[in-house]
Amino acid sequence: MANAQLPSVIGNLTPEGNLSRYLEQIKRFPMLSAEEEYTLAKDWKDKDNLEAAHKLVTSHLRLVAKIAMGYRGYGLPMGELIAEGNLGMMHAVKRFEPEKGFRLSTYAMWWIRASIQEYILRSWSLVKIGTTAAQKKLFFNLRRIKGEIKAIDDGDMAPEQVTEIAERLDVPEMEVINMNRRLGPGDHSLNATIGGESEGGEWLDWLEDDSANQEVTFAEAEEYDSRRQLLVAAMDELNAREVEIIKARRLSDTPLTLEELSQRFGVSRERIRQIEARAFEKLQLSVRNRAIENKLIES
Repeated sequence: MANAQLPSVIGNLTPEGNLSRYLEQIKRFPMLSAEEEYTLAKDWKDKDNLEAAHKLVTSHLRLVAKIAMGYRGYGLPMGELIAEGNLGMMHAVKRFEPEKGFRLSTYAMWWIRASIQEYILRSWSLVKIGTTAAQKKLFFNLRRIKGEIKAIDDGDMAPEQVTEIAERLDVPEMEVINMNRRLGPGDHSLNATIGGESEGGEWLDWLEDDSANQEVTFAEAEEYDSRRQLLVAAMDELNAREVEIIKARRLSDTPLTLEELSQRFGVSRERIRQIEARAFEKLQLSVRNRAIENKLIES
């Protein structure tokens, strides 16, 4: 598909400058019904209809802004977070396959969040925290959980608080301690002046650029998309209760506890744990089998 023009679909609409004005502007774009969305997506995919892509993107700009607002605690301009989210939205439209049967917003949320989170990691002075899934999960959830358990914002946490966070996020306690110290108030501003104004340099200028090149970034995006499509297909093999439990326990930014789910379904915590374990095993097997069928891995 010759869709190199896709990044231009928003035109001159940008969150830079007057953010309030931008938020008012995007409210003017109409929401799409499922039928309208399917037709537009087919026109874009099959005919490279740029106007169809424009309508798909702009109808979801409010979703991007809403998701971006959830990341406003990282000290970065909201306009920049929204702009990065918009890039994720355009990437989602580019790869969206309407025949799969789910709505664009469901698919796009993954790309929007991934784009914003990667931008935060690139921009923060703490980008050296590492890039494993567990470290990213800890980075983006530590503040929220500290607030929930009423842990102090400044200084080290109590041992029992460290233990609780480590268990909730399934990471080593030492990583929780180290991340908490790195996220403390003593961190440098990216724009702090080094050595006084006379030397004319900002701390940001001295950061090593260890970001991946375009080829690596594209390859990672391709791999991410492939894995997600395998997961979506595998989820179809679970029953409704299994899907809800897996989403609540493993695919949510704010995972529910076994106790919360046991109350929702009227069964014991152990029963919820068993259902989750069984459903996860089914997912793993299904994803592996589909990956072998698609020759993504060897049998």
